[in-house]
Amino acid sequence: MKMPLNTFTITVLMLIFVSRSADAQENELKLWYNKPGIVWADALPVGNGRLGAMVFGKTENELIQFNEETLWAGQPHDYTNKGAYKYLPELRELLFDGKQTEAHKLGNAHFMSNPIGQQCYLPFGEVHLVFPNHKNVTNYQRSLDLNEAVTKVSYQKDDVNYTREIIASHPDEAIIIHLKADKAKALNFIVSLSTPLQNSINAEKDLIILSGKANDYQVADRNKKNFPDNTDYPKSEIKFESRLKILSCDGKVSVNAGKLEIKNASKVTLALVGSTSFINYQDISGNPSARCEKTLNDISSKEYASIKKDHIQDYQSLFNRLNLDLGKSAISDRPTDERIQTFANDNDPALVALLYQYGRYLLISSSRKGTQPANLQGIWNNHLAPPWDSKYTININTEMNYWLAEMTNLSECADPLIEMVQDLSKTGRVVAKEHYNMNGWVTHHNTDIWRGAAPINNANHGIYISGGSWLTQHLWWKYQFTGDKQYLREKAYPVMKEASVFFTEYLTPDKNHPEWLISGPSNSPEIGGLVMGPTMDHQIIRNLFNNTIEAAKILGVDSEFTLKLKELLPKIAPNQIGQYGQLQEWIEDKDDPDNRHRHVSHLWGLHPGNEIHPLTTPELAEACRVTLSHRGDEGTGWSRAWKINFWARLLDGDHAFLILKNLILPVNFENKDNWSGGGLYRNMFDAHPPFQIDGNFGATSGITEMLLQSHLRDGDGNYYLDILPALPTALSNGEINGLRAKGGFKIDIKWRNGLVEYVSIKSLLGNKCIVRSKQELAMQRVQKSDVDHESVNSLNIYSFETQTGKKYIFK
Repeated sequence: MKMPLNTFTITVLMLIFVSRSADAQENELKLWYNKPGIVWADALPVGNGRLGAMVFGKTENELIQFNEETLWAGQPHDYTNKGAYKYLPELRELLFDGKQTEAHKLGNAHFMSNPIGQQCYLPFGEVHLVFPNHKNVTNYQRSLDLNEAVTKVSYQKDDVNYTREIIASHPDEAIIIHLKADKAKALNFIVSLSTPLQNSINAEKDLIILSGKANDYQVADRNKKNFPDNTDYPKSEIKFESRLKILSCDGKVSVNAGKLEIKNASKVTLALVGSTSFINYQDISGNPSARCEKTLNDISSKEYASIKKDHIQDYQSLFNRLNLDLGKSAISDRPTDERIQTFANDNDPALVALLYQYGRYLLISSSRKGTQPANLQGIWNNHLAPPWDSKYTININTEMNYWLAEMTNLSECADPLIEMVQDLSKTGRVVAKEHYNMNGWVTHHNTDIWRGAAPINNANHGIYISGGSWLTQHLWWKYQFTGDKQYLREKAYPVMKEASVFFTEYLTPDKNHPEWLISGPSNSPEIGGLVMGPTMDHQIIRNLFNNTIEAAKILGVDSEFTLKLKELLPKIAPNQIGQYGQLQEWIEDKDDPDNRHRHVSHLWGLHPGNEIHPLTTPELAEACRVTLSHRGDEGTGWSRAWKINFWARLLDGDHAFLILKNLILPVNFENKDNWSGGGLYRNMFDAHPPFQIDGNFGATSGITEMLLQSHLRDGDGNYYLDILPALPTALSNGEINGLRAKGGFKIDIKWRNGLVEYVSIKSLLGNKCIVRSKQELAMQRVQKSDVDHESVNSLNIYSFETQTGKKYIFK
């Protein structure tokens, strides 16, 4: 006989499930290892958005390398090349006449940034902890707990258990190092600071002060081919200071040659703070010494337990918004580096969940309200001449850093990017005038902390016209997810409008198709040289115009201007299918099917754009499949990450998972920072090669796209919530709680054997909701008459009105 479940029974079962799910996440969300880090890419990252550190976990000579986000080479600078616009007509004429080489020469001579490159992000320094005779130890483990953002090192030496915890506290603006021994007077060590920059170091009582000035720009070896030997960079003027203070110690402290020596202790807490003279991209008159002193004064009376509690509470207010459980088995209970080594064979689902949440952890750690945006390496860099200057490459990489922000419930973490776009709309306005003699604003393929907006490096890839307009997509996304009209009116729309203004003047008739308007001179990122009419430009410009039109309508403004945009839209050169069935990258049908280039920029309309999709434009979607088959399943780390998103948008979860497996391949190196084989370093940093953080963020985005998509809309502008649109066979069981969807919805999904078991949708804005699923679902506690259900293209579609704050359940 079947017994009905009463309310008490259901509540108990729900509590048991929630508890089990929370315990599973707590146990699984750790990166851990049974040996210390050898090279930088073994070290574990901590960060509070402004300060970042890499913890090696060594026993005898611990090394903690640290950064501060505003320590850059250079000084405030206007990168524009005055009067460059005079050469624009000639550039266009040369390209229309097929004289690309001549166009490159002309562009390099007269059209590029002044100087031709931008500045680089610099390392700040290192904390050295020397523990005499701690070379040979037992029971060693180091870990990074993603649940609490705590790095821990523990081991045993001579029957004494030693532990170190390192946190980067956002509330207290400091990196805290807490050391313990479980026997009295057993903790003895020497601590010091160093830096590769110009500096002076002084120690007194319980404090070490490191101060100095940023080094002048140094071209990285891999970048030298782009720059003439006589490139004259502005000198570096940023001043910096770091202070390391002993907050508490139950032993003796002495000063010796700029170092602090601790003897006969059992518990010690150190605080590391750092600052620069940077205020904003136009002002470097700040006082780093006063900033450091204030920060230390604010925490000098706090106990470590209190600092740690505040840190965890602050961090978890963001991180705990989303949980992902993909299951686990015995293969999951191994050191992280071992799991990476075998993932290609075992498809460990818990490692996928770990990588997913690692992306969220890294974004929280490198991008907080009031900080700079995450750069090519987040905030972690140990090179004086870092690869690609560790700046902001905005022809894919910076944007990829933030794909995950809104949909994984970290909207605030995108604020630094939005603030940077605000700055670029100002510097880009000057570039629009001097380089194009046009209104509005424009930014090319890179920027730095000084908000350079002019084309850099070389005309064959630096004159990329769509960097700024691509970035405006993130401003629009924030509104789509949050519905914040004040933000739209004050921050997003003015920037979007002025970006659109530029392109209303920049678009020009194509000589071979005079009925089409095209972009140019420009570049399909880093391939094919300077051209007229790259496909990617047109997709981005259409997206920009459409977003600007909708934003103006919502705000009830600029009807005359938006009418102009509507008139221009159908004239922009369309997507074209070429001779091989591929989506053409250029106006001309000249794609090489054997080209395995890392960039697949002309698929922007598939992702992160929304104008190509199997359900709405099946022919173009098939052309994207052909293009992806030509480019292959390999590539740099970020390229593989983008391909995960592409295949998820093509609703092919198994192919998306194949690319994910390629991204999780282990990087093979020993005792040196070289690269062979691709994939992940032992600390799960993504390998470009070398390390670039965008692949980590792009992977999290791609996994999300497998589970939920909300970029398509019906004829009335309502968003479709596509549930498990590209679920891979390898992830046939799981649960995710806390996803966000466009239109203002919070989503929880549970699935088993590839089928939906449970969907919870919380309406945050009271908008109409449209759910699409491959299987038929039953909506709970709602009258059937209140839900429109239809089946289209083998998809079940459920449409219903919602109330703000109310949850809607499907089973």
